[in-house]
Amino acid sequence: MKAAEPRRPEILAPAGTEEAFRAALASGADALYLGLSEGFNARARSTAFDLEQLPELVRRAHRAGAKLYVTLNTLVFENELGTLEALLRRVIASGVDALIVQDPATAFLSRRLCPELRLHASTQMTISSAEGAEFAATLGISRVVLPRELSAKEVALFTSASPLESEVFVHGALCMSWSGQCLTSEAFSERSANRGQCSQACRMPYEAIVDGQRQELGDLRYLLSPEDLAAHEALPELIQAGVHSLKIEGRYKGPAYVSTAVDSWRSWRDAVLRGVTDADRSRLERDIRRTQLTFSRGGSVGFLRGDDHQALVVATTPKHRGLALGVVEEVGPRSVLVKLTADTGARELVRPGIGVKFELVGRTDAEHDPENAPGGPLFGVRSLADERLELGFGQPGPDLGRVRPGDAVRLTGDPELTRDAERLIAQPLPARIPLSLELHGKPGEVLRARATARYLERVWTAVAESRSRLEPARAGAGLERSLLTDKLGAFGGTPFRLEQLDLEALAPGLHLPVSELKSLRRELAAELERKLSESPYAAPPVANVLPELRRELGSHNTEDRGPPVLVPLCRTEEQLEAVIESGFGPGDEVELDWMEMVGLSRAVERARAAGLRVTLATVRVQKPGEEAFDRRLSRLAPDGLLVRHWGALMHFSRATSHAELAVHGDFSLNVTNSLTANHLLALGLRTVTASHDLNRAQLLELLGSVPRGRVALTLHHHIPTFHNSHCVYAHLLSSGRDYETCGRPCERHRLALRDFAGHEHPVVVDVGCRNTVFNALAQSAAPLVHELLELGVRRFRVELVWERAEEVTRTLAAYRRLLRGEISAQAALEAASVSERYGVTTPLRIRKR
Repeated sequence: MKAAEPRRPEILAPAGTEEAFRAALASGADALYLGLSEGFNARARSTAFDLEQLPELVRRAHRAGAKLYVTLNTLVFENELGTLEALLRRVIASGVDALIVQDPATAFLSRRLCPELRLHASTQMTISSAEGAEFAATLGISRVVLPRELSAKEVALFTSASPLESEVFVHGALCMSWSGQCLTSEAFSERSANRGQCSQACRMPYEAIVDGQRQELGDLRYLLSPEDLAAHEALPELIQAGVHSLKIEGRYKGPAYVSTAVDSWRSWRDAVLRGVTDADRSRLERDIRRTQLTFSRGGSVGFLRGDDHQALVVATTPKHRGLALGVVEEVGPRSVLVKLTADTGARELVRPGIGVKFELVGRTDAEHDPENAPGGPLFGVRSLADERLELGFGQPGPDLGRVRPGDAVRLTGDPELTRDAERLIAQPLPARIPLSLELHGKPGEVLRARATARYLERVWTAVAESRSRLEPARAGAGLERSLLTDKLGAFGGTPFRLEQLDLEALAPGLHLPVSELKSLRRELAAELERKLSESPYAAPPVANVLPELRRELGSHNTEDRGPPVLVPLCRTEEQLEAVIESGFGPGDEVELDWMEMVGLSRAVERARAAGLRVTLATVRVQKPGEEAFDRRLSRLAPDGLLVRHWGALMHFSRATSHAELAVHGDFSLNVTNSLTANHLLALGLRTVTASHDLNRAQLLELLGSVPRGRVALTLHHHIPTFHNSHCVYAHLLSSGRDYETCGRPCERHRLALRDFAGHEHPVVVDVGCRNTVFNALAQSAAPLVHELLELGVRRFRVELVWERAEEVTRTLAAYRRLLRGEISAQAALEAASVSERYGVTTPLRIRKR
């Protein structure tokens, strides 16, 4: 039996500007994605396009044979749902091919307005396993943009277990944190990455504090800044896995970046599918060098070949690095002697005008300063013996007084690539939509032409008839194939190209004036272009769908009017003992979040011995093959579960053996509106925890729209900022690349990252060997407690990280008294020594003891 042909994955290109949009189409991208200035766009600064332009953008993409996806991939607040519905109506009318969404509410509104519109789950939704994809399916999702943290093997596990399509990032910037799980911008900058306002905290310098002592790292300062993704070598595995789409990151990048990236991936995909030759490999090497010159922090396969904690982060600079050329041997007044690095292929690119940068090696923090690394355009090049070059610079040029022997030399830009992109987007696009023509006619009848265009999973047809009747040809062959191909099939200036001409139903030896053939061609082309520009979707309902949707999703959820409870979340045995010593006992509840299962089992036994009800926290994210983590938690027979990822939600909500469990949703499910909250409650959650992205006003609006008692609140916590698959412990305290070879330094040391302000942020490892970086400063919602109680909040969590027993006792006592109305919010804040802050817009005020 013949093996099935491998799927031809689409090349999906970013379009953040008009020039980038044109470059993507001209380079042959199969699909483009863009955001709108009206909002709900995870690249908030990418505002080149708006709703007024969208229908024309769709038309242009379709004329070029490409699909167009619109990103509505942020969280949505309660008071924005009506605005979102109005926006969706216009987006649907434009005829876009799919929406890329983060918030379940966006999916629900889209499906209600237009059931046939395709929905793709953004990587911001953190759908990372086949079980998680089951949740996406409840929203009508047809494709999942998989997290960058999955290996190619894990991608294959996902595609083999889930019927949903898969999209994989293969090129561009890597986020340090799992997408949708990064709260660093909120914690450090009072804005939200889940709202498209990432502050790039991973590109900032940090110091490593190991067991309370600063570790000397030389010029390694950018400990959370990963290299960029250029995963061409992993493409055969992704094709074998059946991936549907290869995604290029970069909506903030220019046309040269987009065109070189699309060109490299399109040609390499086609080569892999037909069989790679030596010429293909040579072209790939050339293409990768071109992409590195437009923008690159260093190309890597990211996580697609598994974890490599020694290679992912260079740590010397967060900036564009370009292409390695060599190492400085001598420095003159206006020139530098460079020993070439073997096998980089950069030598052939060196010529006057190309950009050069020096990476300073072994400098102090003050000297290093990658923000102002010396560099500039070359003025002259002289080849010397023994793989050496003399690079000459003009005046003014780079500050060569800062350059020393041993420093790295890199090529960082080529003006010719910019000119290539400008020339490319200035040219008319070639015809890419294949067309078949079928002709019918006999003597005395009109010539009937039927044109069929099949592209973008759609079929368009047009029919036209001649005004004159067919007559026998007086001389020659009449309407023979070459004449018809030339006069009727020449669709120049249109997006169509003749691929097939069917003359079976056309009698031979007939004549029709050439002018009529051309008129038929114009009529067919005009009709097809009209259909190409039409939205394929039925008109949405006239009445607003939001009120009915709110009623439906909330119709089966009831209120919980029990008394308020304070639930501590512990991560250490010392904290658990402090909770018990603080008077928590029979009837009270404790949440346990442990690094390893043996210690967790002991903690469960200790809590039960004290009469506590035990709720166990799942891992924050679930990768394919990690389903056993949830089964291990089940075997400990907890009273409840704190669900942090979609796979666990589906696992525990559908299993009848867990019917008696109290399952709670944590902040990582990103609940910011009533549509999402009510859907999750209907799936079996006892409560949902309000997202940390909400400020006071947004939180109160959510509480007023969800049944009382069904929203929990984190009353006191250190915001979990980054959640990384890259392990800082392994990178800094071992030479191992993964959990099998690192020696597990996390079990012997405590590591924190000190920022520019001197705050030391704890780094905690979970059972999946992933790191969470917690904000050094705790924060509190104590001033909101009175309003929260009035609106029905009954579950308040105090989340602990590295607190010692005395601090745990003092903090819990303060909040217990606050909930009983015995002290004011101000007194509770002072007793807990905590920041008065909730959400991303409340001013930060720190109290220290």
